[in-house]
Amino acid sequence: MAKLYFYYSAMNAGKSTVLLQSSYNYQERGMRTLVFVPAIDTRSGLGRVRSRIGLESPAEVLSPTDNILNRVRHENESAPVACVLVDEAQFLTRPQVEQLTDVADDLGIPVLCYGLRTDFQGQLFPGSAALLALADDLTELKTICHCGRKATMNVRLAPDGHAVREGAQIEIGGNERYVAMCRRHFKAALTAASPTPPV
Repeated sequence: MAKLYFYYSAMNAGKSTVLLQSSYNYQERGMRTLVFVPAIDTRSGLGRVRSRIGLESPAEVLSPTDNILNRVRHENESAPVACVLVDEAQFLTRPQVEQLTDVADDLGIPVLCYGLRTDFQGQLFPGSAALLALADDLTELKTICHCGRKATMNVRLAPDGHAVREGAQIEIGGNERYVAMCRRHFKAALTAASPTPPV
């Protein structure tokens, strides 16, 4: 029976690398995969998944109103799909996560989602909350804080390098904007942070 998997972590844990390796493993065996990435994530260019170690692949772009079930069903009818993979899955909507459960349950296609669990304030993203509630399998991918402990939180940085406590939940950025920390150092960074983000 196909399952919905959610691989989650803090920033810089290699989520995109693992996704690309998983897709490659299927393709190497002659199996077709569909890779999706939310339209909001344009760091690697629209419709691309790129890892920090240089691996990359084209991907199907998802807008918040797209019905993933319909898109996968259409693709599967034209040529069988062995696996669906979603990068930056924290940006999915709750209905889209529900549609991914249908891809697994009704179409029998495994779905592998990769994303952040929480934002820079320690709050769940809507997509992550839905995946934590609905996924069959949850796997934490590990990375480390500067102190050597497991990093579970994401700190957003201002241009001066200090942590930011307030602002929009979604602000796309990489190493120049975010750093993964353990909970202890996350709390310390927010305590020392400016109360308002820079303009």
